[in-house]
Amino acid sequence: MTISISRAGPADLDALAALFDAYRQFYGQPSDVAAARDWLRSRLRVGESMVLVARRGADMVGFVQLYPMFSSVRLARTWILNDLYVLPTNRRGGVARALMDAAADFARADGAAGISLETARDNAAARALYRAAGWHEDATQWYSLAL
Repeated sequence: MTISISRAGPADLDALAALFDAYRQFYGQPSDVAAARDWLRSRLRVGESMVLVARRGADMVGFVQLYPMFSSVRLARTWILNDLYVLPTNRRGGVARALMDAAADFARADGAAGISLETARDNAAARALYRAAGWHEDATQWYSLAL
């Protein structure tokens, strides 16, 4: 089934909160869907983050959340790819790559100078994905994608 990517809106908040809660649990946090929903609503309401969601048919199967930053040296906006999550049943099927590509397209259209992210050194699967998507790793484990 085809993957579709779109920017999250108010109608997506409940399904997105469930995914965001699963993402937080993946990182050892206790489940709290209500708090996840409040966090997302607060960030999205005032433009503190931008979320893209991936769907297979009507089902939301993943998301990527970007936070805006600014580069004083470049005199430009940059974005931090802070959160990327795909449901376990939908991994290894191109969803994460589609989300990363859509994030890069968004940042490019926004006029950003680049996107950065950080991941753990032992996260081999993520590191392989980032390299395959054209991101560059440096010694501090930050990755960046020149736009």
